[in-house]
Amino acid sequence: MALGGGSFTTQNKELPGAYINFVSAASASATLSDRGIATMPLELDWGKEGEVFEVTSEDFQKNSLKIFGYAFDNPKMKGLNDLFIGVKTLYAYRLNGGGEKASNTFATALYGGTRGNDLKTAIQANVDDSEKFDVITYLGTVKVDSQTVAKASELVTNDYVTFKTDAMLAVTASTPLSGGTNGNVDGTAHQAYLDKIESYTYNTMGVVVTDETTKKLYVAFNKRLRDEMGIKFQLVVYNLAADYMGVISVKNKVTDADWSEASLVYWVTGAECSCAVNKSCQNKKYDGSFSVDTNYTQTQLKQAVKNGEFVLHKVNSDIRVLEDINTMVTTSDTCGDVFKDNQTIRVIDQLGNDDAVLFNTKYLGVVPNNASGRTSLWSDLVKIRQQLQDLGAIENFTDSDVTVAQGDSKKAVVVTSAITVVNAMGKLYMTVTVA
Repeated sequence: MALGGGSFTTQNKELPGAYINFVSAASASATLSDRGIATMPLELDWGKEGEVFEVTSEDFQKNSLKIFGYAFDNPKMKGLNDLFIGVKTLYAYRLNGGGEKASNTFATALYGGTRGNDLKTAIQANVDDSEKFDVITYLGTVKVDSQTVAKASELVTNDYVTFKTDAMLAVTASTPLSGGTNGNVDGTAHQAYLDKIESYTYNTMGVVVTDETTKKLYVAFNKRLRDEMGIKFQLVVYNLAADYMGVISVKNKVTDADWSEASLVYWVTGAECSCAVNKSCQNKKYDGSFSVDTNYTQTQLKQAVKNGEFVLHKVNSDIRVLEDINTMVTTSDTCGDVFKDNQTIRVIDQLGNDDAVLFNTKYLGVVPNNASGRTSLWSDLVKIRQQLQDLGAIENFTDSDVTVAQGDSKKAVVVTSAITVVNAMGKLYMTVTVA
C-alpha cells in the first residue's frame, strides 16, 4: 500500500494518508461504500493458482463448474454455498496450487489438481465432413466443449484443457486424463495468500483452519492492517481467544463427515460481510447446509458470551446466532464495552474506510490546506455521517460533532468526530403490574 494510514498518537507520520483513531466516549464525493465483499483462502481440486481471483455470486451459480471444477449444487461446494448465501463478491485464493496437471495423449488439464482426473477427451468422425473430427471434452459426464477440426493443430484451448497440437487425431472412445494432483498446504502457502490480498478491499476475511499457529498468523495480519495501515476488516476464525475487536471466533463445530470442524466459518464470513451497517446478526437464523453442534447449556452459553465467542444455539427447531460479538474481552478507558459488538465495528469500519477513501482520492495532494479546503473536507465528512444517521446506524449527530483544523505541519489536517452508534435491541426488561 503506497499511502500511509492507521491510528496515531502524535502528529508524526511520515507517509501521506489518512490516520484515524476511534476511542470510547468520555465515559467509556461523500458516499457510503457497499458491503458484501469477502476474501478466503481455499483448498480446491481445480482452479487458478498463485493469484487472487474474483468470483461474484452470479459467477458462482452460473460458472462454478469452470471456476471450481464442480457445479454449485455439488456436495463438494457445500462450504462455498454457505459462504455465498451472504457474499456478493469473493476474492478467492487457491492454497493448494502447484500440483500436477492431468493429461492424456491428446490434452493436458488447464490447472493442476485431482479434478483434472475426471476430464475425458473423445474423438468422433464428423458426420458432415469425413475428413474432419469432432473433438469433445467431458468433465465427468458433462460435455463442456466440442470442436470440429481436420488436425490437432487447429484445436484451441478451452476452459478445461490445452490440446497437444502435435497429436495424431483418430476416432477413439473417451480417453480419461490422469496424473492430476493437488499441491501441499503449509505456512508458506498461507503467507503467499496474505501477501497478495493485502492490496484488496473487503469487509471480512474467513479462514477455515484448526491449528493455532496458522490462526495466529491471520490474527497478526488483521491487527497490522487495522492498526498500522488503516485497512478495516474483520477476520473470522474458529475457536481462538484473540481478545481483539477485529477478530470473530466461531465456537460451534461442524459434524459433517469429510469436512473440517471449522467449516461454520464459511457461513459466518458471509453473514458478517453482508450484514448492513445499520443491522446486527444477533438472532440470525442459520440457513446453511452443515450439521452444527449446538449442544450447550445455558451456563455454557453465558460463558461463551463472556469469552467473546460467536456462538449459535438452538431456538425450538431453528439454529440462531446468540450474540453478534467479536473476541474483545479486555476493555480500557479508550476502548470500552461498545467495541465488543460487531454492529459497532461495522459502523466505525465504514467510517474509517470511507473517510480514508474520500481523503485519499479527493483531497490528498489536490486541495489546498487553507480555510476553504478544510471547510470542503468538513462538509464531505458531515455528509457521510448524515447518511449513516439516515440509515439509523448512528444517532444524535449534528454538524458540530465534526471539526477540521490545521495540523502541526502545513500539510497536516486534524479531524475530530463524535458519533453515537445505534445497536439493535437485544434484551427486553419488562415490569408488569397486576391489579
